[in-house]
Amino acid sequence: MAGVTLAGYGLRRAGVGLLQILAVATLVFAFLEALPGDAAVAAAGDDPDPARIAALRQQFGLDRPVWQRYGDWLGGLVTGDLGASLRSGRPVVSLLGTAAGPTTVLALVTLAVLVPLTVALGVCAAVRAGGWFDRAVSSTTVALHCVPEFALAVLLIAVFALWLGLLPATAVGGGLLEDPALLVLPVVVLLARSAAAPVRTLRGAMIDALASDYVAHARRHGLPRWRVLLGHALPNAAAPAVQQLARTVDWLVGGIIVVEAIFAIPGLSAVLVEAVAARDVPVVQGVTVMVAAVAVLANLTADVIAFRLAPRAGVA
Repeated sequence: MAGVTLAGYGLRRAGVGLLQILAVATLVFAFLEALPGDAAVAAAGDDPDPARIAALRQQFGLDRPVWQRYGDWLGGLVTGDLGASLRSGRPVVSLLGTAAGPTTVLALVTLAVLVPLTVALGVCAAVRAGGWFDRAVSSTTVALHCVPEFALAVLLIAVFALWLGLLPATAVGGGLLEDPALLVLPVVVLLARSAAAPVRTLRGAMIDALASDYVAHARRHGLPRWRVLLGHALPNAAAPAVQQLARTVDWLVGGIIVVEAIFAIPGLSAVLVEAVAARDVPVVQGVTVMVAAVAVLANLTADVIAFRLAPRAGVA
């Protein structure tokens, strides 16, 4: 696709991303509508009175046609209004804004460690391809990637919190920013699985780059080794690694929900679990839109960076 500009490519990807967010939100709405019962039944308790259920349906607006409720929600989505929680009456935007704080901290800390860790391990493994360090990195990352988050979390809690007493087991009663020790085990669990694919992708791309003609040409001109690695090989190997990191962010969003539940971190996980149990459709949709938007934004950013680094790879 010759002649495609960076701006045009970014706008096209952004349009596709908006359609993806809309499709995900629509599917979640349809699935929740297909389930038996609704928020009125959940709010009525174990021994529901039909009159009370009818009153609650009218109060929540559930007595209106499905298409009308979906249309109202879609219209609010365009203006940034995600509606109000059927359970608490709070605006969904306010509810998610409060809950997203711990989740954002956990995600940013994980990414802040993941990116330099990926570069360091991927580059060092490629430079020592076939050696003991390369084999150790490959074996360790693959082994950790195969362990489910909940199993690794339970193991780390048993060893470092209960047995050795070095780290807190949960975040109950503490804040992530006030006590950074609360972040250690959750971040380690997230890194254990999220680092494998980016490290292996960067390693493979670096091996190909180091064997290329332009790197050989740079070496013939007597450039220092660090400059050849960081100034010539790494930029050309970065495009596939950046795209793999974006796909890792997709997984990381879901992994954080699981990790928050295990370590009792009061983030989006707690809000989502309560909303699903109460059939609180606006809150579930709000979480879905937020997660989908983060995933789309991560992939859009990665695609634009990859296009900038290697335009032909970006439009393939």
